[in-house]
Amino acid sequence: MTKKIGAKLWLAALCLTFGLPSLAQAAAIDGGSLSLVWGVPFAGVLLSIALLPLVLPNVWHSHFGKITAAWALAFLLPFAAVFGVNAAFINLVHALLAEYLPFVILLTALFVVAGGIYIRGSLTGTPLLNTGILAIGAVLASFMGTTGASMLLIRPLIRANVQRSRMTHIVVFFIFVVSNAGGSLTPLGDPPLFLGFLKGVPFTWTFFHIWPETLALVVILLALFFVLDTWMLRQEGDAMRPHPVPDTAKQERLGFDGKFNFVLLGVVVCLVLMSGMWKSDVVFDIAGTEVGLPGLARDLGLIVVTVISLLTTSRRVHEANQFSWDPMFEVAKLFAGIFLTIIPVIAMLKAGTDGPFAAVVRAVTRPDGSPDPVMYFWATGLLSSFLDNAPTYLVFFNTAGGDVAQLTTTMATTLAAISAGSVFMGANTYIGNAPNMMVKAIAEDRGVRMPSFFGYMLWSSCILIPLFVIMTFVFFR
Repeated sequence: MTKKIGAKLWLAALCLTFGLPSLAQAAAIDGGSLSLVWGVPFAGVLLSIALLPLVLPNVWHSHFGKITAAWALAFLLPFAAVFGVNAAFINLVHALLAEYLPFVILLTALFVVAGGIYIRGSLTGTPLLNTGILAIGAVLASFMGTTGASMLLIRPLIRANVQRSRMTHIVVFFIFVVSNAGGSLTPLGDPPLFLGFLKGVPFTWTFFHIWPETLALVVILLALFFVLDTWMLRQEGDAMRPHPVPDTAKQERLGFDGKFNFVLLGVVVCLVLMSGMWKSDVVFDIAGTEVGLPGLARDLGLIVVTVISLLTTSRRVHEANQFSWDPMFEVAKLFAGIFLTIIPVIAMLKAGTDGPFAAVVRAVTRPDGSPDPVMYFWATGLLSSFLDNAPTYLVFFNTAGGDVAQLTTTMATTLAAISAGSVFMGANTYIGNAPNMMVKAIAEDRGVRMPSFFGYMLWSSCILIPLFVIMTFVFFR
């Protein structure tokens, strides 16, 4: 049903795009005039993701796409009634073209390309090997993105631990380290930093200003994981799963199948870099949404890469990886609802002190008018835990003045706090960063029992929040 709804919306978009070419001015949302009631559909999506898998698991797993679509309509229909069909349509098109489609296209490309690489060999899930995979993933995340690194390594990590009866902690720490913290050193690592790069933040700025925080967080997490995994393995004893790894797999040497996908992965990285470095005056106005030539070329290139990967990767590799579209479909459906219902929430945040979230904006400023890095770290981080961390980064980037020259020099601590908060605290919830949900879906698809939404937050609250408190006093005061 969700696919049909999406197709109808796109058909309407194509028709209305040519019939309503000059409605951009009518679509601007004055966040200062909005009531918090407009945030109810967004809260509904989040609560549905959090509660329904617990209270109505069968209903959720069978109809989560329809439920998400219902919340999206709960925002769009009243919005159209109050502000007009034109305004609703243009904001829908903007959310799809400027935000959702580039997001899904990049995720799909990384999902498919990484899914076409099979890491073979006699991998046995010892604490040392598991910690090593997490460490490698942390390094790769900043250079091929948290999504790319997560999709490349989560399958072999699960396969290496197939005999373990307790694997939840392994996947949770994988999300902490590979899907989030590791992506903080370059604009390729996480969308918020890429947006900063597009705003003019130098490519290497994040590396030189956040590497101490990243190193400290990753090293502590790896040490905690090694201790916990060692203890868990000893506790299992005879409770190891009864199905042993086949002898043929034990005798395999470490290697890769689907090596051509490494080349395609490099193309993906180059396309993302190109879209940030290529400046072009060519802009296509689609119902008030400006689509630049570099972004369009990137997205078309990513689609081509995805198709090439699917055509050139052998079925044997996909079968060995247990490649399935279900995790990608789940993420695409859920984030479609998130991207649509978040529209008024972001508008209210952008209104600053004139909007419903004025208290949040005032909280990041000291009495003398100077920015407070501690508050920027926590405000950006906590909102990034539940909102899309890319627009949240932009909101606080602009709240801090938006002057790149100043933010990267005299206000470097503030920009570092914004950057670290948006990336690190994306690990606080499943929806804080897209790879979190994808890793969860893949793990569950392979029989790993993952914690619920609140169960996962219990893990992050007990492990990550204390580390963020320590980080606050060490780095941002």
